[in-house]
Amino acid sequence: MEYHHATDEFEAFMKDLLAISLLKTRHQGYTMLQAVLQVFRRRLSLEQAIAFANLLPAVLRAIFVSDWDIREPVRPFLDREAMMDEVRALRHNHNFSTPSAIEDVTSAIRHHVDARRLEIFLSSLPPGACAFWGLPD
Repeated sequence: MEYHHATDEFEAFMKDLLAISLLKTRHQGYTMLQAVLQVFRRRLSLEQAIAFANLLPAVLRAIFVSDWDIREPVRPFLDREAMMDEVRALRHNHNFSTPSAIEDVTSAIRHHVDARRLEIFLSSLPPGACAFWGLPD
C-alpha cells in the first residue's frame, strides 16, 4: 500500500512544503528539498542514512538516496549558515531556496513522518543533528 499511495503522499508533501516556504513552483520546492536532504545525508554514516531513509515516505526516500556517492566522507554538522551555503550550491544557477530552507524542509517532513520515531533516531546522532531538524540537542 505504501507504494500504491506514494504519488498522493508526495503531492500532499509538496503542497505543504510550498505553503511553508512560500515558493511559487514545484521545481523551486523540489530543488530546495533535494538540497536540504543531501546536506543532511552528508552528515550520516551509511547505516544512519539507511535508518533515516526508512523513516521517510517512499518518494522522499527515493529523493534522499538519489545521486548518492557513498564514498564521500561523512561531514560534521556545522553552523546553520555554512550548511545553508551547501543548500544553495545545488544547481546554484536555478536554486531559489529560501533563507530558511533547512527549517522549511524539515518542518514539512516532520508533518509526514512518525515524529516520535524521528526524534528517537535524531537523538542517536552526533550533536547538531537535532538542531538541524529544529529540535533541542
